[in-house]
Amino acid sequence: MKKKLILESGEVFHGEGFGADLETAGEVVFNTGMTGYQELISDPSYCGQIVCMTYPLIGNYGINRDDYESIEPAIKGLIVKELCDLPSNFRTQITLDELFKKKNLSGISGIDTRRLTRILRNSGVVKGKIVNADADENTVVAELKGTTFPTNQVETVSTKTSYANPGRGLKVVLVDFGSKLGIIRELSQRNCDITVVSHDTTAEEILLMDPDGIMLSNGPGDPEDNQPALEMIRGLLGKVPIFGICLGHQLIGLACGAKTFKLKFGHRGGNHPVLDLEKNKVAITSQNHGYAVDQESLKNTDLIETHIALNDRTNEGLKHKIHPCFSVQYHPEASPGPEDANYLFDDFIQLMEDFKNK
Repeated sequence: MKKKLILESGEVFHGEGFGADLETAGEVVFNTGMTGYQELISDPSYCGQIVCMTYPLIGNYGINRDDYESIEPAIKGLIVKELCDLPSNFRTQITLDELFKKKNLSGISGIDTRRLTRILRNSGVVKGKIVNADADENTVVAELKGTTFPTNQVETVSTKTSYANPGRGLKVVLVDFGSKLGIIRELSQRNCDITVVSHDTTAEEILLMDPDGIMLSNGPGDPEDNQPALEMIRGLLGKVPIFGICLGHQLIGLACGAKTFKLKFGHRGGNHPVLDLEKNKVAITSQNHGYAVDQESLKNTDLIETHIALNDRTNEGLKHKIHPCFSVQYHPEASPGPEDANYLFDDFIQLMEDFKNK
């Protein structure tokens, strides 16, 4: 089926549709990962976004039962240069096209993804829509310019009820702003007794659980749209160790008086170098975020910058001067991506042990 991608800036890309035969609109972003499309599709942080894959061949190892990062995808659509409909991998169960049909998702293939990525890099992320080939382009552009996307992405993807992932070790409360399953897996591998709670859980409710530590998860959207979470974090600081990942990192920054801003085109992929300023060591990291903590705004806070991105020198890590609290902008659980930063989960375990013994 013939489809086209129309951007609010007026550019039009003609291609072949795959997955469900429906039109879909969202913020168009790009991801530089060579693999990991299944984890990407099921990452709740992509809620409301149409993702362009810069690697030209997607779908070549199919879809399997093990690599999901959530049960229901929150992504709006996928853009690829070439879609593989005959995957070759011993774990393959269905094709990418079949998954999109089952999950009622729309994608487009056969377009010049290099040209699209250059547009996004030069002008920044834009609104776009995958439509039928006969759709009137001027009408769609006008519609996109007048569209305001929802700001409740975290509410959309967060768990509605608390649930347990039992273990016999330290008790961790994971605040779900759109958490990937990889975070639960890493904590479980360290025998943590995990309770996952909704994004709007209060500090008082969390403290009643008597946790040894708090994990603030990744999630979609603008961190400033989550004001209740800032009150929750302020109510926990100093009372229990905190580790924030991605959106959790940005929320810690805001809660402690720093500011955030929207990046021109974000960091999305599994090949981003980050420098640990304390250890003078570089890790290749998995990233997926469109916002960052403003480094200048850290000066009048109790936060210390611990990591920076080597591609654009933006902030990638923080720790509190007084309280047991630290965070990173990237994904130490990877899924997909390199596991260079996996040690941060061990640092979190050590932080909880030290606080408990003190």
